[in-house]
Amino acid sequence: MKTLQSISQTLKRWQQTYNNQSHQEYPQQSYSDTDQNMGTKPKWFKFICKVHPPVMILLSVTTITGVISYRYYNQPELAAGTIAPNTIIAPEDGSFIDYQTTEELRRNTRNGLLPTLKQDSSSTDAIKGVIRERLEKIQQAREILLANPEIDSGILSLEIQQYLRATNETQWRNIVENTDNLATLSEANSLFGQAIEQLIAYQQGVDEGQFDNLINQIAIHRSNYQVAQSLLTDFSEITDTNKREFLDLSEQQWREVRDLVNRVTNRILTQGIPIGLPEAIRIEAVQTHLSNRSLSPSLEEALVSLISSNLRTNLITDEEATRVRAERAAEEIETIVVTIQANETIVNEGQQITQADFVLLDNFGLSRRSVNWGGVLTSGALTGGALVVFMAIATKRTQRRLRRRDQFLWWLLSISVPVISLFDVGYNSLPAVGFLMSSFYGPVVAVAHVSLTAGLTLFQTGTLGWQYLASSYASSILAAIIASRLRSREELAFLGGGVGFTQGTVYFVVTVASNAAIGSLWYAIIPGTLWHGAVGLTYGVIALGISPYLERFFDLITPIRLAELSNPNRPLLKRLATEAPGTFQHTMFVSSLAEAAARKLNCNVELVRAGTLYHDIGKMHDPLGFIENQMGGKNKHDQINDPWESADIIKKHVSEGILMAKRHGLPQAIRNFIPEHQGTLLISYFYYQAKTQAEDNPDIAIDETNFRYDGPIPQSRETGIVMLADGCEAALRSLNDATPEQAMAMVNKIFKARWRDHQLDDCGLRYDELPIIAEVFINVWQQFNHKRIVYPKGALEMKTSK
Repeated sequence: MKTLQSISQTLKRWQQTYNNQSHQEYPQQSYSDTDQNMGTKPKWFKFICKVHPPVMILLSVTTITGVISYRYYNQPELAAGTIAPNTIIAPEDGSFIDYQTTEELRRNTRNGLLPTLKQDSSSTDAIKGVIRERLEKIQQAREILLANPEIDSGILSLEIQQYLRATNETQWRNIVENTDNLATLSEANSLFGQAIEQLIAYQQGVDEGQFDNLINQIAIHRSNYQVAQSLLTDFSEITDTNKREFLDLSEQQWREVRDLVNRVTNRILTQGIPIGLPEAIRIEAVQTHLSNRSLSPSLEEALVSLISSNLRTNLITDEEATRVRAERAAEEIETIVVTIQANETIVNEGQQITQADFVLLDNFGLSRRSVNWGGVLTSGALTGGALVVFMAIATKRTQRRLRRRDQFLWWLLSISVPVISLFDVGYNSLPAVGFLMSSFYGPVVAVAHVSLTAGLTLFQTGTLGWQYLASSYASSILAAIIASRLRSREELAFLGGGVGFTQGTVYFVVTVASNAAIGSLWYAIIPGTLWHGAVGLTYGVIALGISPYLERFFDLITPIRLAELSNPNRPLLKRLATEAPGTFQHTMFVSSLAEAAARKLNCNVELVRAGTLYHDIGKMHDPLGFIENQMGGKNKHDQINDPWESADIIKKHVSEGILMAKRHGLPQAIRNFIPEHQGTLLISYFYYQAKTQAEDNPDIAIDETNFRYDGPIPQSRETGIVMLADGCEAALRSLNDATPEQAMAMVNKIFKARWRDHQLDDCGLRYDELPIIAEVFINVWQQFNHKRIVYPKGALEMKTSK
């Protein structure tokens, strides 16, 4: 009997070794492309995926360089601005139109004309209205002061009255308290000292009642002055000291100042204030109009602040007049024609070739057109640099090894933009590229990709067509930033509309900004604007349409695809709920734990949700081999009574789950959850059962690897979280009347066991994050395990009254 058992164990070890060699693919291949994980992909695609990365990089650099440097393939050696190597003679008579010079002259004429300006009556009236409101506010404040009881200037001089009503409360108290004492010599020349002296002089010549009456009058003046000042608090452009100038003016002076402000404002507005006039010039203009008016420096400063701070642009472009002038001036430019007689010298040796010389040389076929290898090498250097920058950003942001299929997709998307630009159709595919890159790889990678691609395309096309490149780049940035955040096809469709609107709007703005004669552009710009908006929308629709095919073909995941995979009506999940209902309930609770932890740690919640739902699908190969599906029936493993066979059944749910996932076309990112959530954990129950048998039978050899999962250990934060959630699920379910502290202690014990077993070494979870995850798990457990009200028996038996 012992011999048979030993032979059986040996055969099982051999079988396990064979299975590890034949079918174990995750430890080395979970993040790379192999024939096994490509399934039934076409042979040519398998070939591409087997290409070594340097070959893929070389392919990218050479092909993209070849496209963006096309303008160097037939470049004239003797171009305008170069030096003639020898004297060149015209072979025959010639008369050629210099289209470039003609068009430049006409364009410069249109753009160089200053726009015709006209006064904007609404802006002018608005400025006058603001000045009028300011003056009315000052008038209201002054009327409050006119209600003050009159104080004879023989008692207190006007200057002292103005000082006393404006001084602060502390100084006023000091003045009142010092009316019995003469001011010191140091104070005698100050307003403070003069006020005390005048009050004492009056006090000595009247009785106490009359003096108190004067003090009360001054108090009323002070109170009204504070009210008047409060009306001017919104005069932020004028200092408090300068505000006093308006309140201290006599009525005659105030009328003169008010008329002066209106005259100066009207004169400046009549002359007009154009767009972009510096503030310093506005201030200088006001100062010039106020000069020689016999104003005190502080009053002049107050008036300059009041007027200049409220002046605004009141001149606008007269579009029609500008258009007429620009078109008339452009039409006056005659077509430039370069002529020469046979045997005349086009250019002498050592002279710089002009544009006219080049027209003759090129039309005679003497410009020596050939490949400009310097330009080609520059294109290659730019392409290589852009590729290095992008690969560095992509590697850092994706936080995983880059697959060759990813590189191939990037190459396809990158080269599509300059290829379309070759045909000079007036648009490119940047919006679709931003849309797809963001959906597949996130906003940072997408923004980097479209920015570098746009830069290479700008180098390819030069300044020609920069308007449409700018508009497509702006719309692609919008798509790159937003697409990865959307969670439904409907939202992506709305984004397509936003991309089209952005592309049309930016095209309109940059076209208008590049031409001073704005009025002449309306009829030409609006059709182009609508066209570019439609192009942007079309590319959004194209990206949305091909996205599912690219997801499947290149094994990519997007939030939308993850949401679709998480639908419980998916065939595989429906089978799981039917064939292994206990496992399905276990899966739902693990998903709740893992999702909450992923959200807390800012991980990919959609990936965690989808990966958790499929992590135990392999249990469908033998549902009764797992206790959650036995529904209180007999334990299958008690009948087997062989820990090695039982361990094989348990471990098989991983390998079978991988096969099921492949057959149903689940992406690699989801398949990773199946082996990694178990890692290389020990199947402790059957391991210790085997050790017990070995204690009774010394001939039985125990190999711990037979009772460990094949791995790999978790390779991402998401799979690491699911491993922890899977380990805690059964333990938390078993706690009914436990306190949160007891539950926390148990969870921490499980976490420490996983950490000490080195199961979390490669996933990126830090030790200090484990308490955070544990707290989240306990909160979710409390939500599932909340207490309910116990209904009295009589309440359950009550019948509803009719």
